[in-house]
Amino acid sequence: MLDRLAQLEKRFNDIELEMANPDIVSNVKRLQELAQERSGIQDVVTLYRQYKSTEKQMEEARAMLDTETDEEMRGMAKQELMSLQTNLESLLASLKTALLPRDPNDDRDVIVEIRAGAGGDEAGLFAGELFRMYSRYALTRGWNIEVIDRNESAIGSIKEIIFEVKGKGAFSRFKYERGVHRVQRVPSTESGGRIHTSTATVAVLPEAKDVEVDVNPGDLRIDIFHSGGAGGQNVNKVSTAVRLTHLPTGLVVVCQDERSQLRNRQKAMAVLKTRLLDAERTRQEGEISAERRGQVGTGERSEKIRTYNFPQDRVTDHRIGITMHNLPKIMEGGLDDLIDAVAASEQAKALESELV
Repeated sequence: MLDRLAQLEKRFNDIELEMANPDIVSNVKRLQELAQERSGIQDVVTLYRQYKSTEKQMEEARAMLDTETDEEMRGMAKQELMSLQTNLESLLASLKTALLPRDPNDDRDVIVEIRAGAGGDEAGLFAGELFRMYSRYALTRGWNIEVIDRNESAIGSIKEIIFEVKGKGAFSRFKYERGVHRVQRVPSTESGGRIHTSTATVAVLPEAKDVEVDVNPGDLRIDIFHSGGAGGQNVNKVSTAVRLTHLPTGLVVVCQDERSQLRNRQKAMAVLKTRLLDAERTRQEGEISAERRGQVGTGERSEKIRTYNFPQDRVTDHRIGITMHNLPKIMEGGLDDLIDAVAASEQAKALESELV
């Protein structure tokens, strides 16, 4: 590992020398490539230099112990050596994590799809609460939420909602939310006070870039129709809703949340490209079913990744066996502790596989 780190440091130094070359300064494309490569390894190199500096300080402390005869000075050297050893171990752990392969999609915007699962109307109400939770979480991160399509029932519960989260690093956090979410509570309609169990499914897809997916206009059927649901007079009088059908695959995307037909069409196209890219990735990886189906399964209660138990004020993430309390705070968007715990577990697994 240390050999690999030394190579990265050498490459970092080479990049900086090349970027200082007057011939390169005038080559904007090459300069951008070098800057991007340097940015990708800068944090690792900084940690490695701190590691080397700490090792050097430890050597000096050991030398003092070998030569110093004053007991007070020897005691100070021993104390410093212990502190440096702790720091060195911490830096080594950080370096191991920093060397793990980075998910190339981490900085992308995401398309999130929430659907009511098992549990009838209560599942739809829970799906709506998950959307509210994610919206508030995105706001705490400074990210923007744009609803693409929603399908509500008569009582106001959500059968399905598709939305986009725009912001650097959105996928790096939301990717840990994909799966079946289970809620246990007494519904407001339950007169007997019995606890019901319901589910909602969450799919999270990194948004496709235009350069990655080329959609032939001849492969599309575009239908324009009147929007449904709340939205004022414009909703019922003007045809603004857009339905895109990708004929070769049969994929259908509907967007009716915007008042502008053009905006609805742009949003629908973004979702279509994201789904096409996801299907292509899945095909390349040789999986039988689409990644998004693998994320959410069938929505049955037994496939849960997380349980929200309201009577006991707790949330349990079944992937890592962790339970947290203060459920109201979590439902208000306080997800960082949960996501951090799952991310740390995933990193530990990846590190273990790297070292085997």
